[in-house]
Amino acid sequence: MLKRISALVLAAVLTASCGSEGGTTATTGSGDDTITMGFSQVGAESGWRTANTKSVQDSAKNAGVTLKFSDAQQKQENQIKAIRSFIQQKVDIIAFSPVVESGWDTVLQEAKRANIPVILTDRAVDSADTTLYKTFLGSDFVEEGKKAGQWLVEEYKSSTDPVNVVELQGTTGSAPANDRKAGFLEVVGADPKFKIIASQTGDFTRAKGKEVMEAFLKSNPDIDVLYAHNDDMGLGAIEAIEGAGKVPGKDIKIITVDAVKDGMQALADGKINFIVECSPLLGPQLMDLAKKVLKGEQVPTRVVTEETTFTQEQAKEVLSTRQY
Repeated sequence: MLKRISALVLAAVLTASCGSEGGTTATTGSGDDTITMGFSQVGAESGWRTANTKSVQDSAKNAGVTLKFSDAQQKQENQIKAIRSFIQQKVDIIAFSPVVESGWDTVLQEAKRANIPVILTDRAVDSADTTLYKTFLGSDFVEEGKKAGQWLVEEYKSSTDPVNVVELQGTTGSAPANDRKAGFLEVVGADPKFKIIASQTGDFTRAKGKEVMEAFLKSNPDIDVLYAHNDDMGLGAIEAIEGAGKVPGKDIKIITVDAVKDGMQALADGKINFIVECSPLLGPQLMDLAKKVLKGEQVPTRVVTEETTFTQEQAKEVLSTRQY
């Protein structure tokens, strides 16, 4: 673990010891100094999240970073406890994917006072004090919502009839749920024929997506389109749609976000109509940013991952080589 010493001493002496107690660790590679990173993950609510966790763990091992990993099980209080534990363990750097956007200032100020830099991954916080973290690495969720809306507008451009849309939102208060909704509404809200007749959280899980979609179908018999904030909720909704005797992708068009393999298979099969990609493979970029931050190098305050979209034919082309 890098010792907290003054800049003058650090310039002259670079000796450190490796801490490995507690948590799940990724063993180090060669080199005299070892970076210890505390990483707090949202949970394991979806295929996307599982792939994201694997990317971080594998990349830490490959980069020679000792990783102390904590699963928050989708609870903010667990993440706050984990971050405080990392501070007590005097890790070199903390990275986490916030369960929700609000309520982080106190614990992040504690990290700042301990001179432990913080990197946000995948999700942002809404703190006005941007000095509490070094950078935010992740997707542009607003842009993802816009891409979903743009496909819908294009799909129904020749129609004058009302289009009834239901929305399966992500975890209430989370950045992707807030931003994917906002981006989508920014696009479809310009055309009054698009009517969002029901919108409710499915907590990014397949089981909850199925449950909420079943309720939507009972209370709204005339649904034209489902917009799900991630693939897993969309896949759960497909089960509900089929259970109601309807054909997903035809009777109800489906737009989702993520592009995990199960979602891409459903897209290739025609059960989903359009997927906006959100890559979970952030591990290599995270390790690179961590090393730069600890060397005192300047890093961008916002690092946006490059992503695309998929139609049915495009999904068929790339499905066999999909990494997640």
